Amino acid sequence: MKLALLEPLGIPQDRLVEMVAQAVDGRMDVVAYDTRVEDVPTLIQRSQNADAVILSNFPYRKEVMAHCPNLKYIDVAFTGVDHVDIDYCREKGIAVSNCAGYSTVAVADLVFGMVLSLARNLSACDAAVRQGGTKAGLVGFELEGKKFGVIGAGAIGSRVAAIAAAFGCQVYAYSRTPKDLPGVTFTDLDTLLSTCDIVSLHVPATPQTRHLINAEKLALMKPTALLINTARGPVVDSQALADALNGGRLAGAGIDVFEMEPPVPGDHPLLTAKNVLATPHVAFATAQSMEKRAVLVCENLRAWLDGKQINKIC
Repeated sequence: MKLALLEPLGIPQDRLVEMVAQAVDGRMDVVAYDTRVEDVPTLIQRSQNADAVILSNFPYRKEVMAHCPNLKYIDVAFTGVDHVDIDYCREKGIAVSNCAGYSTVAVADLVFGMVLSLARNLSACDAAVRQGGTKAGLVGFELEGKKFGVIGAGAIGSRVAAIAAAFGCQVYAYSRTPKDLPGVTFTDLDTLLSTCDIVSLHVPATPQTRHLINAEKLALMKPTALLINTARGPVVDSQALADALNGGRLAGAGIDVFEMEPPVPGDHPLLTAKNVLATPHVAFATAQSMEKRAVLVCENLRAWLDGKQINKIC
């Protein structure tokens, strides 16, 4: 059997290849590509003879997989799998695993980096110092005593809730499956949005969550509130959010994800909206998370070869 490692995964390539080789233990021939290429013809060329492939977050669709008659397994080095044509995989019996959990700490850290930056006007404070200014107009607010809302109570949302509680926030959560999280009040979505001073999104991109945060939902939020999105871009209606920010109906937003992977077009509405802190889909990416991810990828691969698929999507 043949394995195609379709891109590098954020750790030294020689180390990654060594880890994969140990995982397959002679049971597969491994071809490892040291460049990330996303065009369909190249992906077909790289994948067409493979029994299994490893990839992170670029689109991997039917138009590629239809040319891969031997494909049996996709090892997704990412938490979300909306970039993979899962319906086609189910139709063809192609197994898919993800790497849920590798970025939990990293994403939660960035959430609070964004919250603190917005709450304390750090970008504007930096600019003021460099321009010979003062703190005039830049007095921020403390997190203690604020109402912090978490939408989606999976591993990342649960960690964000715990950190918010450690800051002294009153923590609320909305989730399809309420959990027993100490100090967290589960409530409905509208109540959370209308109650909380800070709202952080942690749901996957599905047809049900597309534009979960739209103009109607944004209108429920306090004009002093902050919205943080480190989940998926399509969860938020970007134009509606930009309109709310520009109209003074929302105080600020931290956005790590957009409808597309970076580079984001310069005319994207959130890049010109007021009080937006934007990052280029970097929440998951730390030196430690890349190591964790590589370990999970190899554990997935080894388990599948042993006939005991883990982290199963389909």
